[in-house]
Amino acid sequence: MGDSQRISIHRLLGQGLVADVVLWKNWRGAAALLVSSSTLWYLFERAGYNFLSFVANVFLLLVLILFFWAKAASILNRPLPPLPDLEISEDTVARVADAVQIWMNRALTVAHDIAIERNLLLCLQVVGGLWAISFIGSLFNFLTLIYICILLSLSLPVLYDKYQDQVDDRLRVIYGTIQTRYKKIHSMFLSKIPSQSHKEKKAQ
Repeated sequence: MGDSQRISIHRLLGQGLVADVVLWKNWRGAAALLVSSSTLWYLFERAGYNFLSFVANVFLLLVLILFFWAKAASILNRPLPPLPDLEISEDTVARVADAVQIWMNRALTVAHDIAIERNLLLCLQVVGGLWAISFIGSLFNFLTLIYICILLSLSLPVLYDKYQDQVDDRLRVIYGTIQTRYKKIHSMFLSKIPSQSHKEKKAQ
């Protein structure tokens, strides 16, 4: 596969700060994310630190630092702590609401296709996906699963970007094998199950 057919992972990830961090173009941000997530995972999973106590102690330390900084600034005629404008804009709320609406509409569309249209293939896909999530969740706790996802997000995209041609060739072979197996299963079992539209035609 030539370079003209290569997928730009940076463009797929939005070409912003997240893409730079995930692809290690912003190596300081990627290293900070890796170190901080590893530290938090070690504190909560290995050292047995309580999450609520950790959050409370962090805010306690932050409040004390800001308080004494402001006091020292007033005594020494120094500038006050540079705090940003701590408010959420309406534009940010609207963007979040639009994103939530899109995901909820997709979920409702899937539910409609399963419950009303009786889409067997989609139902099997949803059941398989939920079973896979349940199985993976039984192997790790939630925090460890998040940590593994962070590690994968910092490694898989950059590896795929580097070895895209070889990975795509392997994926084509795997996809062809899956398609062949699916056609056999469809011809043996799934094609014999009457669809909802076929039932309605016979009823008419």
